[in-house]
Amino acid sequence: MAIEFRSVSKRFADGALAVDDFSMVMPAHRTTVLVGSSGSGKTTLLRMVNRLVEPTAGEILIDDEPVSGRDPVRLRRGIGYVMQNAGLLPHFTVVDNIATVPVLSGTPKREARARALELMDVVGLDRSLASRYPSQLSGGQQQRVGVARGLAVDPNILLMDEPFGAVDPIVRKELQTETLRLQRELDKTIVFVTHDIDEAFLLGDQVVILEQGAKIAQVGTPDEIIANPASDFVASFIGIDDDSRAWRRGERVAAPADAGPAAEELVTEA
Repeated sequence: MAIEFRSVSKRFADGALAVDDFSMVMPAHRTTVLVGSSGSGKTTLLRMVNRLVEPTAGEILIDDEPVSGRDPVRLRRGIGYVMQNAGLLPHFTVVDNIATVPVLSGTPKREARARALELMDVVGLDRSLASRYPSQLSGGQQQRVGVARGLAVDPNILLMDEPFGAVDPIVRKELQTETLRLQRELDKTIVFVTHDIDEAFLLGDQVVILEQGAKIAQVGTPDEIIANPASDFVASFIGIDDDSRAWRRGERVAAPADAGPAAEELVTEA
């Protein structure tokens, strides 16, 4: 399912303009990464897709259907949502956390739990963890539960709001690799929010670099942006003027061999 923003703006009650006349299409079955510094409006954009935030002006459409005309609760239950720190229910076991949305949507509990166990396999969690509580899991395990919960209703769209920002660098790399594998196998429309340009370039088919007010500084594939930054702001943001960074023009960090084509190593002449 494609997601389209048409002249979308959002001004909060305190007068802050978070999004100013944002328009773009996020193609179906691709990963679009919104990347920018704090306050650039990236999370606000993501949360407008499932109506956790309502726009002040403009329109968001999913496959040409305005989300404003859909019941917010039913809309959210049909869209996967993965957030930072997983957002798990502390008094629910792992299997019941994963089964939460299907049960709320009317799936029999036994069936929802059986599907939750299958999803534990999908995201690389041992089924022996099914009866544990979130506090008994590592940070990386909690995030995998969060991803499994986001996939529990087999959504066409998966929203991921800085989902790996609270885990250590080694676990983060493992989760990034897992995300690439899942997208290759499941073929979802993913909107991924991050402040980390390395993560954006690794995961994104389409990368959107945002300035304040969700102004688009540049949109393109990682290779296009690295080769031809649209402005000094973009060049500085992606670090091509800093030899200490791994992501520079003509140089990409190699991903694991099974991570898929989006993460293949590319080395070109500068």
